[in-house]
Amino acid sequence: MYAQLIKNNRLQIALFMGVLSIICFGLSLFRMEYSGTKHFLFLNWNLFLAFVPWLFTVILTMSPNLQKSRLAVFGMLGVWLLFFPNASYILTDLFHLSHNSSMPIWFDLVLILSFAWTGLLYGFLSLWNLEELMEQFLSKKVITALSVFLLFVSGFGIYIGRYLRWNSWDILHHPTKLMGDIGDRLINPFDHTRTWGVTVFMGLFLAMLYFTFKFLRKNRFN
Repeated sequence: MYAQLIKNNRLQIALFMGVLSIICFGLSLFRMEYSGTKHFLFLNWNLFLAFVPWLFTVILTMSPNLQKSRLAVFGMLGVWLLFFPNASYILTDLFHLSHNSSMPIWFDLVLILSFAWTGLLYGFLSLWNLEELMEQFLSKKVITALSVFLLFVSGFGIYIGRYLRWNSWDILHHPTKLMGDIGDRLINPFDHTRTWGVTVFMGLFLAMLYFTFKFLRKNRFN
């Protein structure tokens, strides 16, 4: 894996993301030690879930032989799509901010934003990797449109995760109930205005962030 990262010029990104993740973990440990509570340790699990889609796209982009297998490609992309909303879901952990916390609210704000930013980067980098793969088959305009669509799908995923409390693995544990909730919102959209409000505005926000990220990465200012 290490050799492949070097060969594909991805080692620096992997190390950088590793450092960010360690800093986040350190902040959560500091909070636990200082406050004597484990209240925000769940952020580490959420960050791991954000890491998963990035890992899958890195493996796929670095494995030409794997790309030749349609079953492997579609299988990995299916798993990627299930976990992709987790990368931006951490943003909604800001809901847990409270003045009655055992820590100053400013520290909890820094803590959650650190995890959220790192999670977003994992998600954006994974989508960038996916775009690189799609360049072999699709035009840039189609790829851009597909990326926007996936970001809005992520917004929908945030809604069903935060408000309906479904998890990525529930597609295996409770597929009928999960698909029933999703189907109801697709068939009866006007009965679920909050669903589509969260989806549209979170999708728009994620698209703003992602394309800002792409623009700045492409146009490096001196």
